Parts: sequence; C-alpha cells; structure tokens
Amino acid sequence: MIIMQNMNGTLLLHESSSESVFREPRKYEVINSTGHLEKSGFVVMNNIPVTDEGRPLFEYQSKNIDQMIQNEPGLIAIRVLKPLSSSTYVILTQWEDESAFSNWKTSISYEKVHEKIGTGHGKAHAQIFSGTSYVTKYIIPTE
Repeated sequence: MIIMQNMNGTLLLHESSSESVFREPRKYEVINSTGHLEKSGFVVMNNIPVTDEGRPLFEYQSKNIDQMIQNEPGLIAIRVLKPLSSSTYVILTQWEDESAFSNWKTSISYEKVHEKIGTGHGKAHAQIFSGTSYVTKYIIPTE
C-alpha cells in the first residue's frame, strides 16, 4: 500500500490482484502497465471521463502509451486504469520528483501521448469524452 498526500487530503493506493482490504474501494482494471509503484516520489493522475460508447476507442488509443514514455528521465511507473464502477479512466504516472514530471511536460513525447489518447478538442473529443479531464497530483511522504 502506498499513502499519497496533497493539499486537499490523503489517498491510500492498494495495488493487488486479490481482494481489497477496503470496505468500499474504487476498483479499476489495469489495462496498461510499466514499472513498479514505489513508496516514494511524485504521482500524477489524469482523470478522464469517457462515454460508454467511447470506451473501446479510448482504450485502443491509450494502448501502448507506456511504451511512448517509459524511457523518460525520472519516470518510475505508469498505470492506465479502467474504472469498474464509474466512467472516469485514470492514467497514473509516478515520477522520482515533481521536476521530472515538469520536464516531461515540455517534451515531444508529452505532446504525442496527448495527441494519441485524444485529449485535445474537436469532434472526436465530443464523441469520446463525457466531461472535462482533470489532473490530481500527490507526493508520497517518506516518513
């Protein structure tokens, strides 16, 4: 389990293929994965609401994004998470620190990832997404 914090609160992440220890967990299926989540670093979650009709296309578009950024300096892990009881997918990336994430945001691979998953604007955007995506950021305290 990994504890993560930001100014709005604390989140506890439990990655497991067995039964959850939480009474009412938010459950996701991992559809794309690279690296091992560590108990230190900086975590960014891109929360993307997707329509029921847009799910297959979004999943297809998000396939292999881990390979597009797996060699970025400071990247620890990636998870593309399919919601089991909501419409909001989560693309979780874990970085060594916030500056590694900031550096990635200015890279060509950052632009390519967002182009590939279609988080831009336009006709395709209206058909796939049910709302505006939002980002949550956390630090993993070392003590």
